[in-house]
Amino acid sequence: MDKFVIEGGHPLSGTVEISGSKNAALPLMAAALMAARPCVVRNVPSLSDVRTMTGVLRELGMDADYDPASRTFTASVRDTSRCTAPYSLVKKMRASISVLGPLVAARGYAKVSYPGGCAIGTRPIDLHLKGLSALGVRFKIEHGYIIARAERLKGAEIYLGGHYGSSVLATANVMCAAALAEGETVISHAAAEPEIVDLAGFLNAMGASVEGAGSTRVVVRGVSSLSGADYSVIPDRIEAATFLIAAAMTRSPLTVKGAVYAHLNAVIDKLQEVGVGILRTDAGLEVVPSERMRPVEITTLPYPGFPTDVQAQMMALLALVRGTSFVTERIFPDRFMHVAELNRLGADIRRAGPTAVINGVSRLSGAHVMASDLRASAALVLAGLVAEGTTEVLRIYHIDRGYERIEEKLNLLGARIKRLPAEGVY
Repeated sequence: MDKFVIEGGHPLSGTVEISGSKNAALPLMAAALMAARPCVVRNVPSLSDVRTMTGVLRELGMDADYDPASRTFTASVRDTSRCTAPYSLVKKMRASISVLGPLVAARGYAKVSYPGGCAIGTRPIDLHLKGLSALGVRFKIEHGYIIARAERLKGAEIYLGGHYGSSVLATANVMCAAALAEGETVISHAAAEPEIVDLAGFLNAMGASVEGAGSTRVVVRGVSSLSGADYSVIPDRIEAATFLIAAAMTRSPLTVKGAVYAHLNAVIDKLQEVGVGILRTDAGLEVVPSERMRPVEITTLPYPGFPTDVQAQMMALLALVRGTSFVTERIFPDRFMHVAELNRLGADIRRAGPTAVINGVSRLSGAHVMASDLRASAALVLAGLVAEGTTEVLRIYHIDRGYERIEEKLNLLGARIKRLPAEGVY
């Protein structure tokens, strides 16, 4: 198990290139289960989650391969009798639930390990089951597995709103299954994230008929079969946001190559409210740093609102903004495990229910901290970049799930980060 050792206080400069989107790539890879011909997915980031999904798909009878050099995933169906996604693989990555809809749609049967809990709070799968049930799937939970059966899927009108809004993976599962259902499916309160738009593009490239992706009303007209496709994944908007915030925290001019302005409106709006300049360029986005930043209030919401996956990183920035900022979490109310670790670095943050109250300080100081989840890891790395002295971030396997070589990218910009073996057991 590795750790990051970060020497703080070094400004950044130059250009960083954003990798393909993890959250888009994983459902696309799962959708290849429905293809009658080989699929090629390009611009897939080299991440542990991608390797896990490749293993899940192999377990489900696919010839699946990921080439990290070319960032290309290739897959074709070899054995349709293998329909079990085992706990040993699913436990590593919650997004493994993405195989449920494609698998039952293509083969009429699926046995997928229940994904269980998550460090950022309870993430139920009720919307997945509700949406697929409306299409004709029958479920039972047995020995920790979701067992799904369907002789024939039929289109339906489905409302996918939940207690905390829409669900990206539930929308993905229902959209995939509806692509092979008989008749028309209308999904109301669908997730509108760019990753859902990307999945719709991939399905349509395979011969599906999906309209309205990117809005809260998606219409899917079922087809009898899907062919293969050659498709490229969108850039990762969460990685892009992380580097925008890194530039803001270190007061560094930085070009974030490949960042899509339209995917980051809410983040850019809050950075500009803080006082950071964000310019659109032919390459992507350019950060104009500010020496005088202002406190803000942020509430996470489903897209196009402020993303929950950027909440921790933004909190690291606000910890250094004089005045009082407020961050309210409306997606995962328990997603505040990074607060205690940021406070170890000298931040002044307290939690009041679903809201973090952040009193900005003039400096942070290096310390040993422990990552609790993917985005918390990124926040601690960003804090380490500006903390006085040395910061050690433990459990960085979390960050390897969603950021491709983050330490190498930051070092090329001027940071000083070493990846070293961690002593002891964490």
